[in-house]
Amino acid sequence: MKYLILGNGPAGVVAAETLRRNDPVGEIVMVGSEGLPPYSRMAIPYFLEGNIGEPGMYLRKTADHFAQLRITERNGRAVGLDTAARVVRYADGTSESYDKLLIATGSRPVNPPIPGLDRPQVQNCWTMTDARAIAELTKPGSRVLQLGAGFIGCIIMEALAARGVDLTIVEMGDRMVPRMMTEKAGGMIKKWVEEKGIRVRTSAGVKSIDDGDADAPLKVTLSTGEVLPCDVVIVAAGVAPNLDFLAGTPITMGRGIRVDNGMRTSVEGVYAAGDVAEGCDFFTGEPLVSAIQPNAADQARVAAVNMAGGDALLPGVLPVNVLATLGLISTSFGQWWGMEGGDNVEHVDTERSRYVSLQFKDDVLIGATSVGMTQHVGVLRGLIQTRTPLGRWKDFLMENPTRFPEAYLGCQQSASAHLA
Repeated sequence: MKYLILGNGPAGVVAAETLRRNDPVGEIVMVGSEGLPPYSRMAIPYFLEGNIGEPGMYLRKTADHFAQLRITERNGRAVGLDTAARVVRYADGTSESYDKLLIATGSRPVNPPIPGLDRPQVQNCWTMTDARAIAELTKPGSRVLQLGAGFIGCIIMEALAARGVDLTIVEMGDRMVPRMMTEKAGGMIKKWVEEKGIRVRTSAGVKSIDDGDADAPLKVTLSTGEVLPCDVVIVAAGVAPNLDFLAGTPITMGRGIRVDNGMRTSVEGVYAAGDVAEGCDFFTGEPLVSAIQPNAADQARVAAVNMAGGDALLPGVLPVNVLATLGLISTSFGQWWGMEGGDNVEHVDTERSRYVSLQFKDDVLIGATSVGMTQHVGVLRGLIQTRTPLGRWKDFLMENPTRFPEAYLGCQQSASAHLA
């Protein structure tokens, strides 16, 4: 049996190792497209901060790790797939056959159609090559404009701040991290960031990037009309799954590759995991891409077990986001935005930068958002993931949502008493 894994990020690595545990003799080939050892994009900020070197970004620390597991590493960029012949074509003109295929090709940055985006002082922050370029371009005092204040953008922002740059953040949404935070929570994060000396422009976009003058190499014009002199522009406007090479195949796709709870695609023998996989939402069953590393690892394990003949399932994709922003911890779990007809409650303490929002369906917690709450916040995820009926504890939380640890313990004790 030959297993071919397209992608050597976290999903590809976890899948390859899981396959070897489940099939000691099968041939495993893992393909990366950057000509580098498998590394974590989430470690790029630590590299930019100077806390680690490039080897610190590698997912496995010994050079012969995959060789010891008899996992073959290959460099190549897939440009085509023949599912009938079970053959992948690469950009260098070569091809490779497979018996079982895992597509874990990850995402790529999305660049808005902005004039001047092709200038050398304009960079994405997604690959190790990008990180090297940013490290070269940004020095203490460099005037940097970052486009995007989503989850990835906030992580990059923290790394840039650590480099001592003069930083301006521009976000098209009406708040920071708009796809992760409620309006009040996103506004609270903005206030925190501004108090740390970073300028934030929300409800604004970049209209153009033009040549500057002796004062600055770039002049960036915002949609608001403001013109900012800049040395460097970082684009963190979101990502999209790497799906182009699947054009013309019978694989069903939406925003990503549609998979069932066993990570199987619509084509026999083909699986998907990570940023490219569009699974079923934990609550609604609707298709959902959740581009976070823990989700990628979970999906990869399930896919690998099933590729090796097992029967593993995920109960659904549960959005889980944990973000540290200049010392302020924020989280969102599940359907943090709530549901039509559902109850909700929030607690706002602006002075202490503390916030919690809870969303319910009947007496089940389906979503939560928190800011500045670092202790026991994981129990919110536990209540959501277990679909725990809260009973009288729902009324307790509606009165004071910050006391969710007590509600969790109360539910656990009630369940234990019932079993006894």
